[in-house]
Amino acid sequence: MSKRLLSHFAHVELLTPKLDESVEFFKDVMGLTESGRAGDSIYLRCWGEFYHHSVVLTAAQQPGLGHAAWRTLGAEELSEAVSRIEATGVHGEWIEKSVGHGRAYRFRGPGGHVHEVFWDVERYVAPPRLKSTHPERAERFGCCGIAARQLDHLTVATAKIKDASMWYRDALGFRFMATTSLDDDPNTIVFGVVTTNEKSHDLGLAIDLSEITGRMHHLAFWVDAQEDLLRAADFLLESGTPIEFGPGRHGIGEQSYLYFREPGGLRLEINTGGYRNYVPDWEPVQWRTSQGSNTMYRNLGMPDSMMEAFPPASAPVMPDADLGPTFAGFKNPWVKHG
Repeated sequence: MSKRLLSHFAHVELLTPKLDESVEFFKDVMGLTESGRAGDSIYLRCWGEFYHHSVVLTAAQQPGLGHAAWRTLGAEELSEAVSRIEATGVHGEWIEKSVGHGRAYRFRGPGGHVHEVFWDVERYVAPPRLKSTHPERAERFGCCGIAARQLDHLTVATAKIKDASMWYRDALGFRFMATTSLDDDPNTIVFGVVTTNEKSHDLGLAIDLSEITGRMHHLAFWVDAQEDLLRAADFLLESGTPIEFGPGRHGIGEQSYLYFREPGGLRLEINTGGYRNYVPDWEPVQWRTSQGSNTMYRNLGMPDSMMEAFPPASAPVMPDADLGPTFAGFKNPWVKHG
């Protein structure tokens, strides 16, 4: 059991080729509010969050992940996290000051994804018109669009899911919660989840057989109840945003889900529900795809588009192709084939 060093998933930078349209979508449809601008980046936050921002949208030629940021449990834990990262042979760099938070250590984790860890943070103070009557809330309940309350998790695409999961566990104290393997080959893992807290995951790892590193699959936001998720589905349809997958319920984590895309092309998810797990010495559960790890009720095939990750590659995350002897005959385990 590795010592816990991180408190939670604090913010994420998303790259978009349509910055103005993406910003408008995150404000009007998702219900986020703008908290600052710097260079080619615009900073936003959900109504239920306590820091300066939780989402950074940055102009880029292709959609993708800029970086994911994790707040540590304290200043000492930040120093220890950096020492443990570097002990694995990964060497990043210190960024002395960023918008909304203090000194951060930025590095590339397994699969080439850029992460940063930090402790000092700028706390959000609501203007009078947004002040909540609930003293524990940073801001009054959101009144725009879907009104996402907070970030929930990030899912990235990577080639070696079990190795990556154990790296995050051993280097940063994540709990390794579960994996999904193929029905006919339990050694072929196609999905894994790790977490910094009592949720089933705040970092998901989906199989990626492309040659591009550092790709993301989706970013998930939290709403309080199933009714809010169904309202989000209605709002998306009314706003002209196609639903890619869902509403439904995952087996891993047991959260309800709803997937769609923002104008820059990135996949977003609305999440609610799910269990809480406080077991300190939890051993990762191994699912088979047929047991409903992705779709709890096991009767809904996932569309092929859900196999795409960002930035785009010439092949999807899990292609139906000749992948050599290791993946001979491999097909997307969650798509129904005729």
